[in-house]
Amino acid sequence: MIAVELRKLASRPRVWLSIGLLCALPALVAVLLSVSNLAPPPGQGGAFLSAVLRNGALFPAAALALVLPVFLPLAVAVFAGDAVAGEAATGTLRYLLVRPVSRSRVLVAKMVALAVFIVLAITMVVVTSLVVGLALFGTGAEAVGQSGAATSLSGVTLGPGELALRLLGAIGYIVVCMLGFGSIALFFSTLSDSAIGAALAALAVLIASSVLQTLQAADSIKPYLPTNYWLSWIDFFRDPILWRNIDSGLVLQACYIALFFGASWANFAAKDITS
Repeated sequence: MIAVELRKLASRPRVWLSIGLLCALPALVAVLLSVSNLAPPPGQGGAFLSAVLRNGALFPAAALALVLPVFLPLAVAVFAGDAVAGEAATGTLRYLLVRPVSRSRVLVAKMVALAVFIVLAITMVVVTSLVVGLALFGTGAEAVGQSGAATSLSGVTLGPGELALRLLGAIGYIVVCMLGFGSIALFFSTLSDSAIGAALAALAVLIASSVLQTLQAADSIKPYLPTNYWLSWIDFFRDPILWRNIDSGLVLQACYIALFFGASWANFAAKDITS
């Protein structure tokens, strides 16, 4: 079943279109920065954008900051919302379950495909933004005295190897965060026969969480909101790395994954499939 879901992922044009659009936004921003030579002042605009004019090696981090708040969760919500509800809407879910395959295996395969989509989307954003960043802004050798090196948010120079490791850590953290959000969308997908409805429900959770984070009255529940620790990946680029929020974010997302995948399994296992 996992192989079947991965083949579906690879063969769907909309999957590659969504990934292409995710990659296009940072590339457009890079071109505008290169042409205008105007970056936001430090502390304003997206993270790392004020530094990329001096060092293109940091542009993958800036690209992640650009796509994470809205565009990447939107792509995840659409993909996960379509996982079960899309099959039901097209009438293929019933035929899928006619095979001698348990519903649990079907749901696990959907979850694995979701994880692969998330990893693929983030990897493509990082790779394309690295190529674009180095092509437009250079390696930063003039700024830090070492090709491929960068200055951390704490002012310490990070060598190319250390910068790559920290970027990999940030990627892994964002993957876990998106998998937690994707689990919510997958749960809604098992509740509905409309892929759009499931995606909109997940986006409603995203918007509600983002709004509550801005309210002082919601301070008591902020640590439990799904988006609360999303931006903690930036702490990988401090020296030393600030692990407190990163660890809290990983624990929170693990709880969301376990809770909503379990709820998805409970609902899907007992669901009356009529389409």
